[in-house]
Amino acid sequence: MSLNKPLFLAALATTTALTSVPSFAEGELNLYSSRHYDTDERLYSDFEEMTGITINRIEGKADELIARMQAEGENSPADILLTVDTSRLERAKNAGVLQSIESATLEAAVPAQLQDSDNQWFGFSQRARIIFYDKADVSEPPMSYVDLADPKYKGMVCHRSSSNVYSQTLLAAVIENHGAEAAKTWAQGVVDNFARAPQGGDTDQLRGLVSGECDISISNTYYFARALRRDVSGLSDSIDMIGWVFPAQGAEGAHMNLSGGGVAAHAPNKDNAIKFMEYLTTAQAQEYFSAGNDEYPAVPGVGLSPSVARLGMFQADMVDLSAVAKNVPQAQQIFNEVGWE
Repeated sequence: MSLNKPLFLAALATTTALTSVPSFAEGELNLYSSRHYDTDERLYSDFEEMTGITINRIEGKADELIARMQAEGENSPADILLTVDTSRLERAKNAGVLQSIESATLEAAVPAQLQDSDNQWFGFSQRARIIFYDKADVSEPPMSYVDLADPKYKGMVCHRSSSNVYSQTLLAAVIENHGAEAAKTWAQGVVDNFARAPQGGDTDQLRGLVSGECDISISNTYYFARALRRDVSGLSDSIDMIGWVFPAQGAEGAHMNLSGGGVAAHAPNKDNAIKFMEYLTTAQAQEYFSAGNDEYPAVPGVGLSPSVARLGMFQADMVDLSAVAKNVPQAQQIFNEVGWE
């Protein structure tokens, strides 16, 4: 697949035909999921209705589910692991709890840079990690991730901690795009520009703009889009004061966080697991990732919800996320060396 960098058509209103709905199959599917969104209920119920396959779910934090699958070993009932962020998908692969699968449907539907090189995991939805700023205080916002390290933004930047997977994957992408030495210089520059010690989640970074604790922050788009669509305490009432920048346009493009999954290494219902993963690439499921949780579909050609489309068109980073995931240990080392808490 070509890795050219097309615009992500966030204003796309039509939906193209994607993969077909899975054929009827009886049986069960045991799903281990760290996706904690109530809106995913629609994905599960629609699949059950279409296929007759009953989904049994165990939900928890990603690392806990991976550890559980390791402890269960060959006796694990898990058929699928669903989780958020490339680093966790790669962690599951390295832990030996996933298996390579053959699915022409998945390989054709999911762009090459959003799937594991060994077909152990596939991305199903994305979030752009972009720059937000206080429009009243920042007349010239950073236009790239590199700009966040510019000394003119000293004391203005809020960010999450280095232990957060979104932070780790972003720095891992900087390593992949610019090299380790440049990535370390960048990380040190961002630390020097912190307005406060790293803390909280993405919504807290946006609330920091509202409270005046910081003037510039980074967040995944779906937290902001959610506040556009419904009331989010401490954010929605003041959301008009916040501007946003899709970074590195004309260069590598905006970094994309991935939500995805893979078939468990000892899946007792492997065929049903593959059917479910193929279902997640259908137009119906892909549209719901956007409509239900303000995410960007992984499969090209899918319409977006109004709240997501409002953010506008942008160029996404087409870097191979499988390669990025392998840089996460080096990213953590850099964080430690520059004192990024």
